[in-house]
Amino acid sequence: MEHAPLWMKHTERALDGLSFLCMLAASIAIVVLIATFGWLVFGRYVLNVTPTWVEQLALLLICYVTYLGAAVGIHENTHLGVTLFRDMMGWRVSNLLKLVIDIVLAGFGLIMLVASIELVKFGWSTMLPMLNIPESFRSLSAAMCGGLVFIFAGLRAVFRIACFLRGIPYHEKGLF
Repeated sequence: MEHAPLWMKHTERALDGLSFLCMLAASIAIVVLIATFGWLVFGRYVLNVTPTWVEQLALLLICYVTYLGAAVGIHENTHLGVTLFRDMMGWRVSNLLKLVIDIVLAGFGLIMLVASIELVKFGWSTMLPMLNIPESFRSLSAAMCGGLVFIFAGLRAVFRIACFLRGIPYHEKGLF
């Protein structure tokens, strides 16, 4: 984006930072997951006392790893996608399809955010067994993912439109 407006470069840098923080949080969650399973094995086979809370914590951590990783995949353009037909089209149709895809993804993220917020509200009074924290912490990861997908895909759509209006190409992350 060498010819992109300054606001776009600053916004992209901020989104890169947000993406990095999401990946850092997911990475820390994986390390904690591995460490707690090590404790589970040690407790079960060495101490002969199984720590029962590990499985509930693992379910919670897997939600955060999955949802944060999915949001980062949207930002970095590393998510699974079938691009055969889009890439076979001319550059104008291809760019239009990319814009439509970004708008649809942003809409999906917004719907996911709104629906997950309802789940967070609903589960706040129910506690997770063994962990004694609200069930909403599981749904919070989905709400975070929805919000992040909305931000990442929505701003990429805005970038595409801004570049189109300026007559410059938009260079996507993760593509050559």
